[in-house]
Amino acid sequence: VQLQASGGGLVRAGGSLTLSCTVTGVGGLDYHAIGWFRQAPGKEREGVSFISANGRIIKYADSVKGRFTISTDNAKNTGYLQMNSLKLEDTAVYYCASNVSPEGIPGGYTYWGQGTLVTVSS
Repeated sequence: VQLQASGGGLVRAGGSLTLSCTVTGVGGLDYHAIGWFRQAPGKEREGVSFISANGRIIKYADSVKGRFTISTDNAKNTGYLQMNSLKLEDTAVYYCASNVSPEGIPGGYTYWGQGTLVTVSS
């Protein structure tokens, strides 16, 4: 199983970006939960958003609620993180991760992408 994250870049504060996470080596995302994490310079990695394999359970960190939207397209084996109203403090390397979890949000993630850098400027 391999994950490829993309979509990062440089954006002004208040702008938007959509990150993508393509999962290969699996028959589909029907049993794979997706999570997005980020690590800012000098800080520990933190969870940003999580979605269960069936899409029924979604969680967001308080810092991104109302601004970020997680979704998946099982037909494309791809997860997305739509980021709106970006703030300077959203600057970080964003990682996607997945784990086999037919229901719910898993307690940990086995498979990780390489990360994509999001830089928010003033």
